[in-house]
Parts: sequence; structure tokens; C-alpha cells
Amino acid sequence: MKKLSQTTTSLSILLLLLATFIGCASKTYTLEQKEAETKQLNQFFEKVFQANVSRYPTWQTYLGLKTNYGKLNNETEQFSQESLEITKKNLKELASFNFDSLTHQGKLSYKLFKENSKKRIDGWKWRYHSYPLNQMFGYHSGLPSFLINMHSIKTEKEANDYISRVREIRRVFSENLVHVKKQTALGIIPPKFVFKKIVDDSQNIITGKPFTNSKSDSPLLEDFRKKVKDLKISSKKKQKLISGLNKALLSSLKPAYQELMGYLETLEKLQVASHGAWSLPNGKEYYEHRLKVQTTTDLNALEIHQYGLSEVERIHNEMRQIMKKVNFNGDLNSFFTYMKGDRFLYPNSNVGKEAYLKKAREVIATMEKALPRMFNILPKAKLTVKAVEPYREKSAGIAFYQGPSLYGDRPGIYYVNLYKMQDNPKYKLEGLAYHEGLPGHHLQNATKTELKDLPKFRRTGRYTAYGEGWGLYSEKLPKEFGFYQDPYSDFGRLTMELWRAARLVVDTGLHDKRWSREKAIKYLEENTPNAELEITKAIERYIVMPGQATTYKIGMKKILDLRSHAKKKLGSKFDIKDFHDVVLKSGPLPLSILEEEVEKYITAYNE
Repeated sequence: MKKLSQTTTSLSILLLLLATFIGCASKTYTLEQKEAETKQLNQFFEKVFQANVSRYPTWQTYLGLKTNYGKLNNETEQFSQESLEITKKNLKELASFNFDSLTHQGKLSYKLFKENSKKRIDGWKWRYHSYPLNQMFGYHSGLPSFLINMHSIKTEKEANDYISRVREIRRVFSENLVHVKKQTALGIIPPKFVFKKIVDDSQNIITGKPFTNSKSDSPLLEDFRKKVKDLKISSKKKQKLISGLNKALLSSLKPAYQELMGYLETLEKLQVASHGAWSLPNGKEYYEHRLKVQTTTDLNALEIHQYGLSEVERIHNEMRQIMKKVNFNGDLNSFFTYMKGDRFLYPNSNVGKEAYLKKAREVIATMEKALPRMFNILPKAKLTVKAVEPYREKSAGIAFYQGPSLYGDRPGIYYVNLYKMQDNPKYKLEGLAYHEGLPGHHLQNATKTELKDLPKFRRTGRYTAYGEGWGLYSEKLPKEFGFYQDPYSDFGRLTMELWRAARLVVDTGLHDKRWSREKAIKYLEENTPNAELEITKAIERYIVMPGQATTYKIGMKKILDLRSHAKKKLGSKFDIKDFHDVVLKSGPLPLSILEEEVEKYITAYNE
């Protein structure tokens, strides 16, 4: 009897637990309850966001704030460790919220915050594998660029804050150098080609007044002088400010660059010839991590490589159709050579550069008028087109975009590198403007910034595959609305897509298949019409940024696949503007979550 009683008791407990589970699983929440729980969750996100912002003075400036305006970020290992612990603490606090009782956007925010936090924690083990010193965005060029482009001066105090930040540069360099020396001890040293580019860019910063006997100002003095000139203060005060900057440049900035270049001279002697993630400690695992983070998919290197090869072949065939359209006799490589001719170039002069900028602005203005045909959501932030500054144009990429501020009214900026005009032929101008400007990066970034109902971490976040996938999709989209009337311009569009397809091949080739730098360069030379300098710059970029180059085509493919899927499921009910709403209205998303959102959109339409 005792045994039967124990069995009955155990069964009762099991049934009670089962009933509780079923009750919890079937529990529904009213709209008011969901909104209340989501409101509390958003308050948590806001608290976390503001706490994070308060720790990074330069981020405050990027956001459009003028708090801690005379300071630069803390770059110490201790600070990074503290940041990691804060992330772990926030992740634990997130778990206290009831996921099932949130609104749709609340659940999305929860998932994104959780995934981002885990990504930061998982990425900690690889913190020494990236190169803080590189030709693309190293701190040696990044800090001057930040001061020139981000630090506006409207008052005398803000001018003194600029001077204070120049003084801070020596500390920041020293803290970063500690990190670089730890990398060196682990055998992680930048590729050999990086060193001269960093030294050249560094030397450009400390050339001109007050560093050298020159008629011209150095870049920071030139920038500061222009900004101070517009202040409504006396000439005496302006001169005092300029004198203060000169002292800071000589006492802080110059020694910082001299110390950096001195260490680079030592470091270069230790460099080995190997390139690619495979040559780093645990390099295979690191590259797998990079592909997963960058593409936000589970695609492996082999799958990406094969997709790249097939896309290169497809685009080559489309290009042959363009050749027929323009009555060109010869093979594809002959056409590539023909397209490098002077007739497709603006003059390599100030006049030619101004003509390029003027045309780019006209193309963007024309597209802006056409946007209501493609989108319900239109950005409010303005877009500016600028040439890359001379001090960094030799090493900078062909074009890039800088988003508008979260606070304030700083516009988005489309930078185009006009160092050598043969790198920017006329036939690529249209597609490049669509990618970097409208309907590309500017529309997407301005839109996310202006999504007032979303937590700020989503309005300032980014996923490379989503962002660059959208940029590449935005090159193709205008063709569907009657743009690219000039077949050579349409060839330019295909050239840019071919470039991204070839990237899949060379990125995986370099980092997984152990291709040499020279082999990767040769592949691009044989399969694309791009200029020699652009090809060399590109391969060197891919070497220092493993996996990043794969995001464009992977992201574009996902957006196009999802659009085709939605059209098939919705038939006549499909509206491209509504589809674009789904892609844009939740801000940047991992591709896997974007797919979930599109599926929900299809289901909602069919209910």
C-alpha cells in the first residue's frame, strides 16, 4: 500500500506540473499587458544605451551630442574588460523580462539585444585578431578624420574642446600601442603592405604648419583655422585659440605620431610574408567566426566560394549582352580594356574632379524625385556628396558613406575618392551614387535613425550583410524603374555587381584556401574591368578585414530571394513599396531574422 501511495503522489505531482506547463503555454496577454511589459523593456534598453553612450565620448559626438566634447575614448584593456562585464550583467537582466508577454517589436528588440550581447561575449576571445593599425580605418587616420568631420565649432568653448582632444591623442595612441604590442607577442602582425600606408598617412598629418617650414597648414590646423574664423569673437581671441592648437599639435600630436612610426619600423622587421586569417593563431576557427558574424548566416567558406564563381559566370554572360547592344566586336577581356579608355574618364584635374562631384549630385537629385515610386518611407536627413580629404585619399577606399547623427542635424555624407580619376570612370558613377546615397546607404541609415518608436540601440546598430546587401540591392532596383538608360552605365552596374561576386571568390580564397596576395590580385585582373590600383587596394582591404567582403552579395541575394518568395506567395497583392517597408521599418536585422519578418508579412497579408 505504501508503494502505491508513493506512486499516486508522484503521479499527482507530475499531473500538477503538466497542468501548470499547459496553463503557462496557453496563457494569453491583452494588448495593454503587452504594451506595458514592452514599455518596461524599452526603459531597460534606454538605460543601457545611455550608460553605454556615457562611456564613449567620441560616440557621443557621432550621435550629435556635445557632452564630454573635449575628451576621447578610453582605449585600455581594463576598460574593454569592464565593457565585457557590463554586457554580461545586462544579458542577465534581460532574462528577467517575460518574452511571451511582449509586443511584436518588443520581442524583436529582445532577440536582437540578446544576440548582440552574445556576439560581443563570444567575440572576446578574438579581440587581438583584428588590426587596429590598418590602411582602411586605423586610429592614426581615424582620429584626425573624426576631428575634421565630426567636431564642429560653434563657440569658443568648443574650440578649446578641439584643442583638448588634440592633447588627448597622445594618450589614445599610447593605449592602443599597448594592444598592438600584445598582438605582436602573440605573433599577430599586420601584413607588410600596411606599414608604408600607415606611415604615409601619419606623415601627412604632421606635414605643414606648425610642424614643417611650409606655406600650407597641416590638415588639423587648416580645419581648425576655418572653423574658428566663423566664430563671433575678437581677432585676439581667435589668434589665442590658434596659438593654443599649435602648442597642442607640437607637444602632443607630433610625439604621438613619432612614437607610432618608430614602433612600426621595429614591427615591420618582424613581419612574415603570410597573408590571410589562416596564418593567425587558430586561424581557421577565427575565419569561420568572421563569416558567421559578417554574413549572419551559417554559410561556410566553400559554399560562399562556389556561389561567387557561379555569379561571376552569370554576370559575365549579361555583360556580353551589353557588348552586343553597343556593337562591340571582340571578347569580354577586350571590352574590359576598351572600357578603361579615356573617353570614359573625367580629366585627372581639379576641373575633372568638380565635374564628377557635380554629376553625382545631379544623379542623386534625380533619384530623390523618383523615390516615392519605390518607397513609402522617405528619409528626412539631408545627403552631402564630398571628395575624400587629400591627407587620406591615397589609402582610402573608392567610396564610402557616413550616416547622419541621431541627435542634431548633421547630414549623411557620401565620400568619393577622386585621387586618381581612372579609378572612378563615368560609367560607374550612376551605380555608385545609388549604392552610397539614394536609395542605398543614405535612405537605409537615415530611415533607421528616424524610427522614433524603436529603442536607440536598434536605431544606431548595424549588420554588415543587411546594410551592404541593401546597398547592392539598391544598385539593381533603379533598373527596374527605368534608370540606367545608357547601356554603358548599365554595364557599370554589372561591373559593380561583378566586383562583389568576385569578392566572394577572393575573400574565401585568401582566408580559407590560402591564396597569396598576388594570386588574388590576378583573379580580379582577369575577371573584372577594374583599374589596377583599385584592385590592389581591394585585395589589401580584404586581407585586413576577413569576411567583410562576402556580405554584399550574400545580403543582396537574401533580399532578392525574399522578394521573389513574397511575390510568389502574394501574387497580385504584392506591392514593392510594402515589401520595402518590411525590410526597412524594423531597422538593421540579421538575415535570419529578416527572413522571419518577411514570412510574418506574407502570413498577415494572406489571413
